[in-house]
Amino acid sequence: MERRTSCIGIASFSYSSKKEEIILRKLLNTLYVTAADSYLARDGENVLVLMGDKEQREKFRVPVHNLEQIVTFGYTGASPALFHLCAERGVGLTFLNEHGAFQARIQGKVNGNVLLRRKQYRWADGEEAVEVAGRFIQAKIINSRSVLRRAMRDHASEINVLKVTEAAQALKRLSLSVLKMPTGNTIRGAEGKAAKIYFGAMNELILADREVFQMKTRNRRPPLDPLNALLSFLYTLLRIDVHSALETVGLDPAVGFLHRDRPGRASLALDVMEELRPYLADRLVLSLINRRQLSAKSFIYKENGAVLLKDEARKEVLAAWQKRKQEEITHPFLGEKIALGLLPYAQALLLARYIRGDLDSYPPFLWK
Repeated sequence: MERRTSCIGIASFSYSSKKEEIILRKLLNTLYVTAADSYLARDGENVLVLMGDKEQREKFRVPVHNLEQIVTFGYTGASPALFHLCAERGVGLTFLNEHGAFQARIQGKVNGNVLLRRKQYRWADGEEAVEVAGRFIQAKIINSRSVLRRAMRDHASEINVLKVTEAAQALKRLSLSVLKMPTGNTIRGAEGKAAKIYFGAMNELILADREVFQMKTRNRRPPLDPLNALLSFLYTLLRIDVHSALETVGLDPAVGFLHRDRPGRASLALDVMEELRPYLADRLVLSLINRRQLSAKSFIYKENGAVLLKDEARKEVLAAWQKRKQEEITHPFLGEKIALGLLPYAQALLLARYIRGDLDSYPPFLWK
């Protein structure tokens, strides 16, 4: 059986049979491949998805000029010819394991303004880093508080309003002090304190299957409960989008202002995604749970305590993520309507303009 659906801004393709299934999503020029036994290949200027245990058959093709990145889950293989095509055309090729953990990313020649990157490197080692890091974290705290306040407004009769109100007030106090902090270490300390307060109140926002989706503490590598598993999975997807956005505007994703440099770490991508986590990822997690789209049966519980999303649940989350990215908002700084999926690109562009000197300060995304 084969079916195709399309609407403005997104095209979804799926193929399924009794023995094999593949789901591909093309959104904002990103192709997601979730079938563990698929293989990516090249045919001229086209990206092919092949499947089959013995004789591989073509299940999908797309012209490479329609893509900005390809994200694969599971043990997807890819041909050297496809590597060359993606590198040549500037298409990012990201490999995640079947549970969404980052494995590797293939990238071609680095493009971008060398003067912009040189200034970024100077700022990363200078006083400017503290100012930019403060704006990232202040926005994250404000947006986290907005998540709590939205819950109080919409579900006051179903949650512990006193506990959530106390957390929101504590976050407000922290948000007012962040920009006055003199060092990166003090800002990182404030971020850690804010996260403890915020996640400490998140259980109150769970309205369905509370016994399943309870969080004792925020944990990862591996996540130890279903709520942490969902958060980690969506944060991985967000990080990929932010990473690509930074490369698009010519910034180096590896050199950040808040997260310390570490081999293999996209520090600037982690910086920029901080302000976007509550609005793009956390709200979606709460919606998936409260609408009962996921349950205890959606997860794998390992003997070592790790909790991971099952394959079908992962596809459910991916579909919801793509749908979320189609929604439109009016950007608070730009004053224009944009799809949520373009928020990482908008913020990367604003950051580049600030570093370049075209803006007086960096305007973080604040959810109103």
